[in-house]
Amino acid sequence: MSKKIALAAALLAFMSGSAFAKSTLTLYTSQPTEDAQMTVSAFEQAHPDVEVKWIRDGTAKLIARMQAEISAGGASPDVLLIADSVSMESLKQQNLLTAYKSPQASRYDAQLYDKDGYYYGTKLITTGIAYHSKAPVKPESWQDLLKPELKNMTTLPSPLYSGAAQIHMATLMNDPQLGWQYYEKLKENGAMPQSGNGGVMSAITSGSKAYGVLVDYMAIREKAKGAPIEFVFPKEGVSIVTEPVAMMKGAKNPEGAKAFIDFVLSADGQKLVLKQGYLTADASLPVPQGFPARDTIKLMPYDPAKALADTEANKKRFADLFGNR
Repeated sequence: MSKKIALAAALLAFMSGSAFAKSTLTLYTSQPTEDAQMTVSAFEQAHPDVEVKWIRDGTAKLIARMQAEISAGGASPDVLLIADSVSMESLKQQNLLTAYKSPQASRYDAQLYDKDGYYYGTKLITTGIAYHSKAPVKPESWQDLLKPELKNMTTLPSPLYSGAAQIHMATLMNDPQLGWQYYEKLKENGAMPQSGNGGVMSAITSGSKAYGVLVDYMAIREKAKGAPIEFVFPKEGVSIVTEPVAMMKGAKNPEGAKAFIDFVLSADGQKLVLKQGYLTADASLPVPQGFPARDTIKLMPYDPAKALADTEANKKRFADLFGNR
C-alpha cells in the first residue's frame, strides 16, 4: 500500500509540475531598460504561463547581433520591439519576419502598421521644434526656422547617426513645401547638425543654440525637471517613430510571440505606454502630462518602404550638404 501511495504522490507532483510549466519567450528590444522591464513584467503578469528572456541594446546593434546569430545557425529571438519601421521594413524585405494579423490592429490608424501584418507601431514619438525659453521668437511652423533673425541659432540631429532623424528627413521629402529645398535653406540660415537628439537638447538647454529639431518626450521631460526648454508641434505636422513590434521567422514560441504582440497593442499595453510618458498609438487614450491635446498634433504621412529605398541617397545628400557631422 505504501508503494502505491508513494507512486501516486510522485505522479501528482509530476502532473502539477507539468501543468504549471512555463514556456520561454525571447525578446530583443531597444526600449530604455526601465521601460523594457515594465513591459516585460506587465506581459508576464498577464501571461503567467510565459517567461520572457530579453536582451536590450540599440536597434542597429540588435539587428547586427541577430543577423550574425542567424548566419551562424544559432538561436534568434521570437519577437522584436525596436525603434523604427524602416528597420522593420528592411527585415521584412530580407524575409526575416513572420506575418501575424493581430485582432488588435483594427483599433489603429492604418499608417501605424504594415498592411500584411509583419510589424505594428506601438507608440508615437514625434519630431518637432524645441527652443530655449528665452529664445526671441516662439516658432509655430517649420518655416519659422528659416527666418533671417534666427540665423545661426538652430541645430538639428544628423540622419547619419540618428534613426529618428533619418525618418524625419524621409518624411519631409514627401512634403512639396519642405523637401530638400528646406534643408538647403536651413544650411543657408546657419543650421548646425549634432550627432543625435541628445546633443540637440544639450545645445538648447545650455543656451549655445536657441532652436532645434528634437523628439517630443526629451524636451517635455526636461521642461518638467525645470530645464529652460519648450516644445512645439509645428502646424504643418510632425514626423513619427512608432517603435514597432514583430514576430521573427522561425520563432521557437510563435504563440508566445503572438500573445506579446497582442498585449502591447491591447488597451492594457497602451495604458502602459502612457504611464511611461509616451504618446500612445491608440488614439482613444489621453496624452501624457505636458503634451497638447491630441487633435492639435498633426501627423505627416510616411512610407517606410520608400524611406528604406531612399535611405542611402538621402544620407549622402545630407553629408554633401552639411558634411559628415
